[in-house]
Amino acid sequence: MRILVTGASGWIGQAVSRELLRSGNQVMGLARTDRAANVMDDLGAEVLRGTLDDLDLLHSAAGRSDGVIHLAFKHDLAFGGDFMGAALADRRAVETFGDALADSGRPLVIASGTLGVSPGQISYEIDGHTDPTDLASVGEGPLARRATAEYTLSLATRGVRSVVVRLPPTNHGDGDNGFLAMLVSIARETGQSCYIGSGSNRWPAVHRLDSAHLFYLALEQARPGATLHAVAEEGVAIRDIAGVIGRHLNVPVVSIDETKAQEHFTWLAQFLQVDSPASSAMTRELLNWEPVEPDLIDDLDAGHYFVTR
Repeated sequence: MRILVTGASGWIGQAVSRELLRSGNQVMGLARTDRAANVMDDLGAEVLRGTLDDLDLLHSAAGRSDGVIHLAFKHDLAFGGDFMGAALADRRAVETFGDALADSGRPLVIASGTLGVSPGQISYEIDGHTDPTDLASVGEGPLARRATAEYTLSLATRGVRSVVVRLPPTNHGDGDNGFLAMLVSIARETGQSCYIGSGSNRWPAVHRLDSAHLFYLALEQARPGATLHAVAEEGVAIRDIAGVIGRHLNVPVVSIDETKAQEHFTWLAQFLQVDSPASSAMTRELLNWEPVEPDLIDDLDAGHYFVTR
């Protein structure tokens, strides 16, 4: 199959692209920079030069593909203060893919997130589309991306095999520059590895190679309208993560009050306080997906997060 992949040069996108190529598929990777194009060339993928704003290009590329995996998001715009601008660009891209794939039965698999889906309790997958209350609305803040996920699922009623894969806040592995790397950097700079309050709140986790394999399985097998969880561990306590970081950096592990969290962690504080465990029992059963890579704590203990590059 010939698969269009957005975000193909990113942390998860590269792993997904390799998984597809190893399985005998062709990959057409959207590349908005020379660096991204070079990554695609090195992987042996076809380069599609453009951005999420090039809707005619996206429509044409999706129309001549056997399926689409949508991983890209304008994180630079979102973290630069215009989250809604990034969310609206994402929504327009998904709508474009939906129009191009309508009545074809071809797959559209998009990335979403588990963090904050069911705060304080375990979130679960959904086997099949349920009608959202208002598909036209994109909401505000994180609700905007959730609305786009709901819109994606609704495309099952238009003849698209649409699937949402929710990712944990950390897709760990050697080379990760995400939340875990940020926590290590903050601990190194401040001389202490901190958690907020009791630190008992939990984050689900997965190794990026395991999540990449799930995207491949979802593309191949998932039923229309399914919401899947790329979750290897239901929930890892933030306190335990801080403990490993403190041990490797030889700095004290310290609980800080919520009132000091913003000063210490800056924007990361709001995420570190969320308790958001997630199940993947249904995903494993439906797709026979079984994570095989190291767990988060074991991956931290491997030491590569603490090597200065």
